[in-house]
Amino acid sequence: MSDGTSNAPTRKHTALPKAQILIEALPWLTRHHGKTVVIKFGGNAMIDEDLKAAFAQDVVFLRHAGLKPVVVHGGGPQISAALDRHGIVSEFKAGLRVTTEDAMDVVRMVLAGQVQRELVGLLNQHGPLAVGLTGEDAHTLTATKHQPEIDGELVDIGRVGEITEIDTGAIEALLADGRIPVVSSIARSQDDHHVYNVNADTAAAALAAALGAETLMVLTDVEGLYEDWPNSDEVISRLTASELEKLLPDLSSGMVPKMEGCLHAVRGGVTTARVIDGRVQHSILLEIFTDEGIGTMVVPDEQGES
Repeated sequence: MSDGTSNAPTRKHTALPKAQILIEALPWLTRHHGKTVVIKFGGNAMIDEDLKAAFAQDVVFLRHAGLKPVVVHGGGPQISAALDRHGIVSEFKAGLRVTTEDAMDVVRMVLAGQVQRELVGLLNQHGPLAVGLTGEDAHTLTATKHQPEIDGELVDIGRVGEITEIDTGAIEALLADGRIPVVSSIARSQDDHHVYNVNADTAAAALAAALGAETLMVLTDVEGLYEDWPNSDEVISRLTASELEKLLPDLSSGMVPKMEGCLHAVRGGVTTARVIDGRVQHSILLEIFTDEGIGTMVVPDEQGES
């Protein structure tokens, strides 16, 4: 007859690492409790099914851990595929996509009707949490025409917008109700009755600043900001706003809007902005709740110099 004690040491042994992991997260849970975190969903994490599912789990975990996550997304690969299906040629000027009126209809349909719907569905597998909206809703994002300067001349790239105004009312109401807002990077026009396609990195940074977020997290397809790419794959783990500003002119074109967004966020009152590797499952949890963290963190100047 068993005395009921034979399995106890084994049970203790297997459960202990789980308890240690939870305890390691405790100071981070305390620090971030009740804080808003804006997450830019992009890169490979948007395409790979396992990464998408892990991303949704992470965001729901943040919500249940007492944080207030807000997700902002674009959809470059999905937009390109949809334009091809509709027979609309993707035109680029100096690396920037030209968004014609016809293309804008497709962009709007893909972002609000496909990418956002899928993400809301993944989050809501875990409960009635996510609500999708675009920057058009409740005047969340307002923009004017963005005309980049290339070789000294302003270039017309169509219905691509530059954010001029943000109204956080709808997002704050959803957060107060315990929901997870999922925002498509489309803005209403300040000048006419049209809409604009807005860079999702820029939109996430602007929203993070307007919401007074604790953290901006930008998912990318690299490990972070490299110290001396391509000569070295050493990642800069932490740098100040001023240090980042000096590096901006030498960054690759794909990293510029992400790092400019981080700079805008911390200069706008966000405590930390982080670029993390979205190819790593649960990278969000690793970054927020572990001592090591991953990726590159940008902090305001006074914080970095104290």
